[in-house]
Amino acid sequence: MRYFRILAVLLVAIAGASCVTQKQLTYLRGADAQTADSLNTQFQSRTEAIIRSGDALTIFVSALDVEAVTPYNLPTVTYAIPGTERTQTTPMLQYYLVDEEGNIEFPVLGTIHVAGLKRPEVAQLIKSKLEKQVVNPLVQVSLVNAHVSVLGEVNRPGQVPMTTGRITLLEALAAAGDMTPYGKRDNVLITREVDGKLQIARVDMRSTDLLTSPYYYLQQNDVVYVSPNKVRAVSSTNAGLWLSMVSTVASAATVIVTVVNAARPTGK
Repeated sequence: MRYFRILAVLLVAIAGASCVTQKQLTYLRGADAQTADSLNTQFQSRTEAIIRSGDALTIFVSALDVEAVTPYNLPTVTYAIPGTERTQTTPMLQYYLVDEEGNIEFPVLGTIHVAGLKRPEVAQLIKSKLEKQVVNPLVQVSLVNAHVSVLGEVNRPGQVPMTTGRITLLEALAAAGDMTPYGKRDNVLITREVDGKLQIARVDMRSTDLLTSPYYYLQQNDVVYVSPNKVRAVSSTNAGLWLSMVSTVASAATVIVTVVNAARPTGK
């Protein structure tokens, strides 16, 4: 019986290695109203993305005198739908690409430096320049190519658009279908490019410190990678290996028991 106990212990240990506890899956453990009051002394809300080199902007200028603002707007275009001979029926504004120096070339006004500004700030800057030439201009600025990438142990990996001009790490994970039970919540990797240099950070989704992290609000082109935990190693690619190990242990235990029983002297 002692050998069967050993076998049982081994099987329980293997099964335990493939279990995920509720504590391991919980985000922001211990968060409550009192925690929020403490965090608010450090929390900095971010409502807009910061424009950087490589961003694409659509800028539309309007006014009561439509003809007066025509020279300041790029012409609308229609795009061919990939794989078909049809074209998109709704005309779209062309976009301005922010160059390496952080500038755009605006009709009539020329070179305008926009890197480091937010959308409303760009709109105000252009409006202030136009007011010398147009009566009561209205400027609308949109960031059209902003996105973050979410990879690894999430249900829907891929690119997540920043449709509102900002996105938090929690919102990005939600858009990607949340982490699978096999994602490491205590070690989420974020890569970010700032001024041509790569930054790498790791955050713990279980800690309330996440809310005051500079990586809580994601930036354009950030990459979020959720690495697999040890359970994934057991339950996916190595599942066959673990089953083989269990089978081997069981077979070995059976052989040992058989040999021991055979070696025992039989009573007469």
